[in-house]
Amino acid sequence: MTSEIVINVNSREARVALLEDGVVTEIFIERESDQSIVGNIYKGRVVRVLPGMEAAFVDIGLEKAGFLYVTDVREEFEDFDLLVGEEGEWLEEKEVEERPCSFKIEDLLKVGQELLVQVAKEPLGTKGARLTSRVTLPGRNLVFMPCVDHVGISRRIDNERERRRLRDIISSIRPPGTGFIVRTAGEGKEEAELRNDMEFLIRLWNSIQRKGEAAGCPSLIHDDLDLALRAVRDLVSTNGSQVLVDSTEEYQRILEFVDNFMPALKPRVEVYQGEENIFDAYGIELELSRSLGRKVWLKSGGYIIIEQTEGLTAIDVNTGRVVGKRRLEDTLIKTNLEAVKEIAYQLRLRNIGGIIIIDFIDMERSASREKVYAALLGGLKKDRAKSNILRISELGLVEMTRQRIRENLTQILCEPCAYCEGKGYLRSKQTVCYELFREIRREAASISSDKIMVGVHPDVAGLFYDEERHGIEELERQLGKTIIIKAKPQFHQEQFEISGG
Repeated sequence: MTSEIVINVNSREARVALLEDGVVTEIFIERESDQSIVGNIYKGRVVRVLPGMEAAFVDIGLEKAGFLYVTDVREEFEDFDLLVGEEGEWLEEKEVEERPCSFKIEDLLKVGQELLVQVAKEPLGTKGARLTSRVTLPGRNLVFMPCVDHVGISRRIDNERERRRLRDIISSIRPPGTGFIVRTAGEGKEEAELRNDMEFLIRLWNSIQRKGEAAGCPSLIHDDLDLALRAVRDLVSTNGSQVLVDSTEEYQRILEFVDNFMPALKPRVEVYQGEENIFDAYGIELELSRSLGRKVWLKSGGYIIIEQTEGLTAIDVNTGRVVGKRRLEDTLIKTNLEAVKEIAYQLRLRNIGGIIIIDFIDMERSASREKVYAALLGGLKKDRAKSNILRISELGLVEMTRQRIRENLTQILCEPCAYCEGKGYLRSKQTVCYELFREIRREAASISSDKIMVGVHPDVAGLFYDEERHGIEELERQLGKTIIIKAKPQFHQEQFEISGG
C-alpha cells in the first residue's frame, strides 16, 4: 500500500490529508485560533476532589478545569497495557473509569496540590480536557513513559521474533525504572537508531522537569508539535510514504525537523508546484464536502444515513434503489457488505468516536450476519483508532465504540444551525398557521382594537392568503374582528407576532 501525506498550510489554518492508494482516508484540521492541546504538559492545581466519581478537577489555566481520574494518578498498577493503547495513547474515559482501582482519589490528591499533568483528550462540548499525570512523550520510533517501569511493543508489529528482538534491545538500553513503547515505525530499526530516539526523549523530559520546578501555577510547560510536524512524525511510514506540502516556508520547516529526527525520509518531502489548490488537485476538497453530508450513496444504489449526537452516532443502512437479480437474502447481504466498506471508511474520514449503533438490513440466516460482522472487523483493521465491536444482534444491530481523542470533522467545521437551533427540523408552515389560529383566540380578548395585526414569515403569509384563507374568515366571524396578515421577510419561519391594529 502506498500512502501520501498532503499538507495545505496558510497563516490561519493547517490541513493534512492521508491518502492510501490514492484514496483520502483521514483528514486533520487545525486552526490558529483553536490549536490542539492534546499532548501538552501543564503545571496544574487541584481545585476539587470528587470521591464519588474517583476523580478530581485540575486548573491548568484553560477556560474549563481538566478532569483527572484516579487511574491516571495512582502510584502503581499491575498492567500498564490496560491503560494505554499500542502507540501510547490513553484510553477513553469510560474504559478507564471501569478499571478496578484499590486507591482512593482523596488519598492521592488534595485541594490546592500542584502537579504536572498532560492533556490526553481535547475539551469536547461542555467537558473540560481529559488529563493524566502519566506523561507520555512520543518520538519517531518510541513513546517514552518516564513515570512507569514498563516495556511495550505496538500490537501492529505482529512478527513474534521481531517483537522479542525489539523488547530485548529496549530492556537492555533503557534507564532503570523508565518505560518505553516501540511504535509501529520502530519495526526493523537497529539499536543505534532506537538509542538516539531514546536519548532525545530523555533529554526532553529532563528539560520539562526543570521548567516545571521553576514555573508558576497554572502554566503551560511543554506544548506538543503542531499539526504538520505531528503528521510527519506519526503518519509517515517507512515503506515509501510521500509528503507533499504547498508552502515553501512549511517545506523548509519540515525538512529541518526530518533532518534532525528521521533523515532517511528527507528525499520523500516535496513542494507542490501546481497552480490549482493542492486539496482540489488531489480530490480532497470534494471528499471533505462529502464527509459533512447526512446521506452517503453506495455504488449498488443503496445508501447509509449517518446521524450524530453529542455522545452517540446512529448509522442506518437502506437498500434504496437496489434491485436484486437473485434471491432476496443475497441482495441484502451484498448491500450490507457494500455498506460495511463505506461505514469503515466514513468512520475514519469523519473521525467519528464514542458509541456507534449500526442498523444493518435484516438478514434471516445467522451465517449471513457472521459474514457481515467479519467484514466489519476486517474493514476497521487499518483504522488507527481503537474499536470495540459486538456481534450483530437478532435485530440486525451492531453496537460498537471507537476511540475519540479529538473532535470529529462536523464539530470542527460546522456549528448548530441558528435557524433550527440544531434540531434539523422546522415546524411546517401549516403547523405554524394552526398554532397562530390558537394564539389569536387566546389574545383576542386582550386586544381592544377591532383589528388584529399578525406578522409572519412570507411563506406562512402566502399560506394564509391561499389555502388557509377560509380559516381566517371563519375566525374573523367568531371574534368580530378584522385579522390583517403582514409578511415580514426578516422573521424565522416559526416566528410570529400579534398586536392590535
